[in-house]
Amino acid sequence: MSNKERILQLVNDIPESRLVFVVNLLESLKAYAGEEIEPDEWDLQMLADAEKENDGTTVTMEKLMEELKIEI
Repeated sequence: MSNKERILQLVNDIPESRLVFVVNLLESLKAYAGEEIEPDEWDLQMLADAEKENDGTTVTMEKLMEELKIEI
């Protein structure tokens, strides 16, 4: 069953009086679908700061847990 078929199945089970909520939700989602928001100055600054801090090295989960003295 495709996602679309499953959605239609679920919608068919919702009483007509409640479908207004589904319509509002779907319209809201449609408005955001494919929308790409350009980063503002705050976003760009956060990216620049992250690039300064990231030297490209990685740490395994085990090593990080050891450094933080976390035991499972």
